[in-house]
Amino acid sequence: MSYQQEIRDWQNRRLRKLTAADGWTTLVGLFWLEEGENSFGRAASNHIVMDYPGLPQQVGTFRVRGAQADFSAAPDAAVMHAGRPVSSLGPLIDDAGGTPTLLKTGSMSFHLLERSGRFGIRVRDSAAVARVHFQGLKYFPIDEKWRLAARFEPYQPVKTVSIVTVLDMQEEMQSPGTLVFEFDGREHRLEAVLESGTTDYFVMFTDLTNGQQTYAAGRCLYVSPPVGGATVIDFNKAYNPPCCFSAFATCSLPQLQNRLPLAVRAGELKYAGAGH
Repeated sequence: MSYQQEIRDWQNRRLRKLTAADGWTTLVGLFWLEEGENSFGRAASNHIVMDYPGLPQQVGTFRVRGAQADFSAAPDAAVMHAGRPVSSLGPLIDDAGGTPTLLKTGSMSFHLLERSGRFGIRVRDSAAVARVHFQGLKYFPIDEKWRLAARFEPYQPVKTVSIVTVLDMQEEMQSPGTLVFEFDGREHRLEAVLESGTTDYFVMFTDLTNGQQTYAAGRCLYVSPPVGGATVIDFNKAYNPPCCFSAFATCSLPQLQNRLPLAVRAGELKYAGAGH
């Protein structure tokens, strides 16, 4: 397989995942829960009101007790879990604890998330306008010069770093070390972090194209773990974070030290449909 085809295949996988029935273009709501009972639905009498077509007047109630939460469905909400109707369920698994407990009603689904010690509800709709009228992805021309050899400088031990999110929250993440690469005769450094569920290193960065050709908040990419202290950074696989496509994402922002003083003209361009 040619390098050009490899990148095109990656772009196609990226598009399918983004626009899938549970992809980032389906996000339609994000609500934070309080300790105790949190009724949820379209009616104004709920603690959490989501005035959204297709959502029942009363979906049910989330009950938060310290570090766990459960759910009770309203009688006529037809809430499903794993293909079966449910009246109550708990404790719910949040997205930080593995695959979250997914609840569905009609074309909509919702699950528990946890950020900085706080629980919230993430709501998706497979018929969301952002998905149905998705405007496609565009990229810089594929150029192999942006596939760069990198040297890995590990932290010993692994370092805990504070990452700021678009919600102005702080999250603690583990960083295994720094990736060092050269471009146009200059050395540059990017600090990697570890995500649950993948062995690849996650890198968030900004560069001089942000806000003009690319998304203002920066872009992301994955890097294979080093072998013998060496790996590859492929900027042709740089992509926009979820907050580019939805106002209901909770994206982490690039670390200050990951601001590259060069224009990375490779990877995903600014999304034409980002209006939030």
